[in-house]
Amino acid sequence: MAEEDGRISNQNEAKVKKIIDDLTLFDDDLMTLVFNKNIPATELILKIILGRNIRVITADAQEEMRSPIVGGRDITLDIHAIDENGEEIDIEVQGSSEGAHVRRARFHSGVMDSRMLKETDLFKILKDSYVIFIYKHDKFGKGLPVYRIERVIKETGDDFNDGSHIVYVNGNYRGDDAIGKLMEDFRATSSIGMNYKELADGVHHFKETEEGRDIMCESVKKYAEEYAVEYAEEYAANSKVELVKNLMKNMKLTLEQALNATGITGKERAMITKQLQN
Repeated sequence: MAEEDGRISNQNEAKVKKIIDDLTLFDDDLMTLVFNKNIPATELILKIILGRNIRVITADAQEEMRSPIVGGRDITLDIHAIDENGEEIDIEVQGSSEGAHVRRARFHSGVMDSRMLKETDLFKILKDSYVIFIYKHDKFGKGLPVYRIERVIKETGDDFNDGSHIVYVNGNYRGDDAIGKLMEDFRATSSIGMNYKELADGVHHFKETEEGRDIMCESVKKYAEEYAVEYAEEYAANSKVELVKNLMKNMKLTLEQALNATGITGKERAMITKQLQN
């Protein structure tokens, strides 16, 4: 039995090591560790994407912004940066289409803006804000390296100049320019051959040194455990969906009544409600 447990443990360790070997900066675990508090790396990508010099004061990964509304939606910024002028920058590194919806960019922009003014502040002192999606694919399918979204007055074509900026970066872009080299680095699984030292140093530390890989192992294992719990909860909720649907159909109950009748509460209730209301 002990021998079998040891074999399973070794297999799990091998799987974790393989996951780490395959990670790129498009993956949350590696991206978070590389960019958290890493001002040089954050300045680098902003300089390339925005096309201007920028001095970053703070750069924090996975910063949560809570909604002031009870039951409102909170957001967690992949990288929250503030520059020397007080401008707020949200950098979202996105591997899947599910999280790159254009209305998400609008929501993130609104949440950041809502935190910038105190009660007596005038609207005109509101600083510029940037929501930047570094998306693994070509969001708009036009083959461009970057898509910059700015508000304009439709009747005149003039810029509205309200200070809100949304940018999508095409992670699939492979041009021989700064953006192309940056996206090449984001897709890299090894620091060897990367174009930018600011990024290569972080990738090297967390993937290719013993200390860094230990940190990565813990991060990957923690994520796997959290995912397993979440999957188990989702599976349990899905198994009760048919029961709730049958009660609603056969007993002519509302969704609320059917949930009350089965005694389903908490997170499981919310998951079933969301599934049946979609």
